[in-house]
Amino acid sequence: MDVRPIESTVGLGSTLLEVWSSLQEKDVGVIGLYGLGGVGKTSLLTQINNKFCSMPIGYDIVIWLVVSKDHTVGKIQEKIAEKIGLSNDAWKMKSCDGKARDIFTVLNKKKFVLFLDDLWERVDLIKVGIPLPSLENGSKLVFSTRHLEVCGKMEAQKKIKVECLGADESWKLFQDKVGEETLDSHPDIRELAKMVAAECGGLPLALITIGRAMACKRIPEAWEYAIEVLKQSAHRFAGMEEEVYSPLIFSYDSLPSDTMRSCLLYFSLYPEDHVINKRNLIEYWFCEGLLDEFDSIRKALLQGYNIIDSLLNACLLEQAGEDYVRMHDVIRDMCLWIACEREAIEKRFFVQVGLQLGEAPDVGKWEGVRRMSLMRNQIANLWSTPTCPYLRTLFLNKNNLKVISEGFFKFMPNLRVLNLSDNTDLKELPERISELVSLEYLNLSGTGIKELPVKLKSLTKCKCLDLSSTENLKRIPQQLITSFSILQVYRMVGSGVYYQDGTMEGNVLNGGNAGLIQELKCLQHLNMLSIEIKSAFALETFLSSHSLQGCAEELVLRNFTESKVLDVLSLANMERLEFLHVANCDNMEEMKITTNFGEIRMTQTNTPSFNALGRVFIERCRRLRDVTWLIFAPNLTMLSVHCCPKMEEIMSERKLNEAENVVGIPHPNPFAELKELHLRHLPQLRSICSDALPFPCLTDISVFKCSKLKKLPLSFDPERNKISIQGTLSWWEELEWEDETARNKCLFVESRLGQC
Repeated sequence: MDVRPIESTVGLGSTLLEVWSSLQEKDVGVIGLYGLGGVGKTSLLTQINNKFCSMPIGYDIVIWLVVSKDHTVGKIQEKIAEKIGLSNDAWKMKSCDGKARDIFTVLNKKKFVLFLDDLWERVDLIKVGIPLPSLENGSKLVFSTRHLEVCGKMEAQKKIKVECLGADESWKLFQDKVGEETLDSHPDIRELAKMVAAECGGLPLALITIGRAMACKRIPEAWEYAIEVLKQSAHRFAGMEEEVYSPLIFSYDSLPSDTMRSCLLYFSLYPEDHVINKRNLIEYWFCEGLLDEFDSIRKALLQGYNIIDSLLNACLLEQAGEDYVRMHDVIRDMCLWIACEREAIEKRFFVQVGLQLGEAPDVGKWEGVRRMSLMRNQIANLWSTPTCPYLRTLFLNKNNLKVISEGFFKFMPNLRVLNLSDNTDLKELPERISELVSLEYLNLSGTGIKELPVKLKSLTKCKCLDLSSTENLKRIPQQLITSFSILQVYRMVGSGVYYQDGTMEGNVLNGGNAGLIQELKCLQHLNMLSIEIKSAFALETFLSSHSLQGCAEELVLRNFTESKVLDVLSLANMERLEFLHVANCDNMEEMKITTNFGEIRMTQTNTPSFNALGRVFIERCRRLRDVTWLIFAPNLTMLSVHCCPKMEEIMSERKLNEAENVVGIPHPNPFAELKELHLRHLPQLRSICSDALPFPCLTDISVFKCSKLKKLPLSFDPERNKISIQGTLSWWEELEWEDETARNKCLFVESRLGQC
């Protein structure tokens, strides 16, 4: 057993205990440690090795091997042979099979621990001659890798992720490397040093490298300069390329395809710590031409999700919720270094995000750029006429744009993705946007656009058009939507909120969007739709199209002033419906399946089911008394009911019993998947449901202005469900509980005037 040299470490204690505990489990023979390059996997493995040397606990031999990226079976055999005394000139002349037999003969008689550091792919233990660790022989294999997939291929019984350090641990490691003498050399330096440490994102390799580089910097200006460099171009910081990026770039180079490498670099267009929606990102990739396996965006989503999963498994991305990911700051800096410095000139990125820029960069900096991101700045006007023959992606979202000049888009012949979203002061588009003849993705969501120019008809290659939350939109010219003959994605939820129907001629928004629906019916390639419908006639027009129902993912029904009943059964063919919002339907008294629950002709095989429906929002339906139909939405994750003054029950006990009697089977629990429940301004609400149903996934409840709701019929495990309940203090104090211990396990957040 050889003790290995190691520097003092910070923050690995809990992971070390977890690994050591796993090694004591008899049924665990193979343990995989995985994590980002530079996170401390080798240090952790070294600590475990040295702990075995100090307390071997019955093992005969401990073997440490560094498995290089270009390893071979022969090289591994030679290293093991040196450890167990087999290596000599005669032995080296044997075949790999012969060497494997010799190694197996020796190790099969011993109880061993084998450490394999830095695995990039599966090592075939049988070919090497290593006996497989088992309950019978009691031997152990512990390895480190950057790829979760390697853990699977090595059949690890325990897969343990080595995480980046937290803020306190990061600061401790950083100040150890800088030294107290430097930190105390000026009153301002300690606080500035904490800001520098924060830029490292808890990655030990970066903390150590930057800490050492700053160890002799004893004036505040040097630290302020370091902060600016790390924020804007971290690769210029001393030692970053050689000591941080060089090890990390092996992870980039080892990705299996150019497509995956290009997709990874695309993440660097976003700001630091930005939470990125997976689906939106994949749509950009598709329209940019990075995903070329499928012509359909719905199928391309499968390829995109697979790529994201592979990048997560390679520890190059981090999960940030079910539908979101983020990129570690240091990985993003490395990607920017590759995209802005190492790529061929015509493939380079230009990224200046979140810098509070008041003006767009000089036009000379745009030439030769393939992808540009200026998001999250304060740019108000785009007066210049840049020449960008290679530009494919342009992010201008989250600025203060008011004016885009007619010449701005003139020399961007290959632009495919244009994101102008969240520029609320942008009221109109320049007509020469029609010259973007290669454009495939146009995102205008959250802008102040009032009218779509008729010349957009020239954008015949457009595949994705996002008009979500364009509240001021008042006109879409007739025949414009039909000109997008290959459109696959159309979104307009929250669009045209302030438009008074019929006030503008030649407008497909008239008739509660009935004209728009007629044009959408002509689109043969449409397969993702988010739409707002504002009249019973428009809904009838929509439901007459099987294809539109089949591709609808989000549906808003608003301002149905003439309807007293919504027959939910009419929506049952919308198999992909994920979000339903019903609002401002003042005369609607009931949402139900057919005209009466007692008259339903349902069986176990034909019961309507909204299996895809995950989020439901009901608001300002002033005569609605319940939403019992939700028993047919078994996968509901979020329910919000606001401003329904006649609402008495969420689930009507009478209707539940009627439905159960008709179908002949117990109704499913509609709250089995529910995570969020929001009830506001429901003065007549007396109950959610009569029985205490299980809420296994519930984490968040908010209740406000529901004075008659005195009991929450919640049956949940307070140890499993960490529930936050928001409401007024007086309501909380009067609330009745089935189990008082459950009350004590909840986090109560007081709200006043509807504000938390």
